[in-house]
Amino acid sequence: MKRLAINLIVTLLAGAYLDAGVPAIAQTGKVELLWLGQSAFRITTPTGKVILIDPYLTNNPTTPPQYKNLDAIGKLDLILVSHAHYDHFEDAVPLAKKNDVPMYGPAGLNQALLTLGVLPLRLVPRFNKGGSIYPFAGIKVTATHAEHSSELAWRDPAKNNGQALIGMLPSDKDETLPGGEPIGFVLTLENGFKIYHAGDTGLFGDMKLIGEYYKPDLVMLPIGGNFTMDPVDAAYATREMLKPKYAIPMHYGANPLGKGTPQEYIDALGDTPVKVFPIKPGDKLEF
Repeated sequence: MKRLAINLIVTLLAGAYLDAGVPAIAQTGKVELLWLGQSAFRITTPTGKVILIDPYLTNNPTTPPQYKNLDAIGKLDLILVSHAHYDHFEDAVPLAKKNDVPMYGPAGLNQALLTLGVLPLRLVPRFNKGGSIYPFAGIKVTATHAEHSSELAWRDPAKNNGQALIGMLPSDKDETLPGGEPIGFVLTLENGFKIYHAGDTGLFGDMKLIGEYYKPDLVMLPIGGNFTMDPVDAAYATREMLKPKYAIPMHYGANPLGKGTPQEYIDALGDTPVKVFPIKPGDKLEF
């Protein structure tokens, strides 16, 4: 297969990917992915719904400068957060407020945000591992297991002028609170195209179940190591368990400890029949 060029368009026959649990709205149309660095992706679905996953933008050293202004993200319809760590969650609250859209995350994280008064109930609906939501006609989002942790870093609003989340304003009192259990996401879109965003995770045996049961077309896997899978682990998950058509390596380079590289992932895959997209933050793909 030809090597990836930036903004490569991959045309898929939608009928081959229909999911019996999701009504088919768009039999044609494209899925647009914009990678914003670390694990942050903006997904535009075939009918124009915009889903943002793990928004860590303003303080992300790998996010292109133009996207550090949250206005540049544009219209949003849904925010998904895999866990409470700042490099997945930092901009979720301001974006949810700014766009008046719900932020779905681990049930424990959303409950904490509600209890602390960070967001109102309508913006922190809850679901949990194995649960599915149908936020728009033809779109299904399922929460999956992830092998990680999820601590919520919190600063006392009484000493922070009402701004409670770390990174907004300085404070002299920090707390670490439970942030629910980490999750990944399987998204089934209107044309049946399936995306598995693994969130932060180590290698775990039920990735085989995710591959066999959900049959993702595209997987987004962390490769940085130290906090998550490294390139060899991610290659094993891809080759032996998930067996997708396409893969995007993510969660590397934003932290000195995230040393894994896309080339190491590609080398570890060997002749595995998967198309890898070693894109850079700010690049877009269409499927």
